[in-house]
Amino acid sequence: MISKRKLIYEILDIGNKQHSLGKAIDIFLIVLISLNVLFVILETLPSISATEHRWFYDFEVFSVIIFTIEYVARVWSCVEDGESKHKHPFWGRLRYMLTPLALIDLIVILPFYLSMMLVIDLRFMRVLRLLRVFKLTRYSSSMSLLLQVLHRESRSIGAALFVLLMLIILASSLIYYAEHRAQPEFFGSIPASMWWAIVTMTTVGYGDVIPVTVMGKIMASIISIMSLGIVALPAGLLASGFSEAIRERRRTYEKMVNLALQDGMVDSIEQKALNQMREALGISKEDAAHILHENLDRKMEQEVDQDLRQLRQEIDAVLHDRCPHCNHTIKWLERRSEKRDE
Repeated sequence: MISKRKLIYEILDIGNKQHSLGKAIDIFLIVLISLNVLFVILETLPSISATEHRWFYDFEVFSVIIFTIEYVARVWSCVEDGESKHKHPFWGRLRYMLTPLALIDLIVILPFYLSMMLVIDLRFMRVLRLLRVFKLTRYSSSMSLLLQVLHRESRSIGAALFVLLMLIILASSLIYYAEHRAQPEFFGSIPASMWWAIVTMTTVGYGDVIPVTVMGKIMASIISIMSLGIVALPAGLLASGFSEAIRERRRTYEKMVNLALQDGMVDSIEQKALNQMREALGISKEDAAHILHENLDRKMEQEVDQDLRQLRQEIDAVLHDRCPHCNHTIKWLERRSEKRDE
């Protein structure tokens, strides 16, 4: 019989759609998170905040209670996820608590409890409630794909950002020495010049600060041209990472389709498993149907080719007086001539 902890883990597991209660809880949490983000935005309107302050507070208390129960349940049941690093009752739960999604779950409820326990004013931490929008990454395959790409390309993106930082420092230093005498109010120091460097290199170009000297204009032209490729580099890495991650997800789904087609058909249980895998990987129904039909056609072509090869072998064996089954010599010509003589 399944334990309560295992049942809670399966209900809270986003990729597991076997429990109707789990689906209902997922929908409820998505709506609750969305309302929290909306109310944080509406609370900044003085006209609404003044009249509905108590209602906002009550909803905040209700949300924190729900999110706390969810967090405790996830930490308690995480040892059932099948990963060896989470098996230990203490260290496994501690490792789970240090995962990015678990840290987000903790951060969005922590300011409320800190404001109750500490005397200092923590109202400035209420802005952290907006981080609750990141809880939607559990339910969005697109956001999970983004996190996967960022994690995989972290070194490349970090190297690109480091080069970009060096170029910003270099650009702000050069424009400082070229313009600080002509425009001390804008280029009075290298840190002050960084605003111009960032705006120029990102091609935003507000126009509030521009070089006026000949040397400054020459440097600005060179920096603008050089920065086009450097600033676009992280975007290119992200795009490449997205394409590779999508291809990997399609390959994973295609492997599961091949396993399901080993017997030449897809039964109801296999179809249900494929649907769960499709939703977990964020593959559309059209793409999933295309992959299924493509692999089914390939499977049929392989079977037809195998039948044709077997037929050719049988024909060749008969033509060479060999039995296609036992490969023994068939002296049918001799028997035919003997019958003719008789």
